[in-house]
Amino acid sequence: MGLDVLDYNQPNFRSNLVRLAHKTVSRVKRSVQARKHRKNILKHAKGFRQARNSKFKAAKDALRHAWSYAFRDRRVKKRTFRNLWNLQINALARENGITYSRFIEGLKKHKIELDRKVLSELANTYPEVFIKIVEEVKK
Repeated sequence: MGLDVLDYNQPNFRSNLVRLAHKTVSRVKRSVQARKHRKNILKHAKGFRQARNSKFKAAKDALRHAWSYAFRDRRVKKRTFRNLWNLQINALARENGITYSRFIEGLKKHKIELDRKVLSELANTYPEVFIKIVEEVKK
């Protein structure tokens, strides 16, 4: 049955069209891509416990949670470190008679542009340098 057989006015036009479409359009088989996808998911789930490292459905669900937690916690990590730096700066600043907030305010007033990470590193490894900065800020 070719396209020339199809006549719009025939009563069985639609069924002939569908039959023709099924003959000409090839079926897509996804076995290679599906296997590759499942293998990749199970590869990423290596090290998970119980069924989560060997069963595709469980592994997929476990990875979905794991990757969303990883995305979230990459941002939380930045917050946590900033809090740690603030605590370390505050501890040494208070030992030298100034609060954290007054210290940061003084840094801005004296146009000393050191970020909290560097200040924390100075407070931990070179406290004498940090104390000189505190003295400068106190003026």
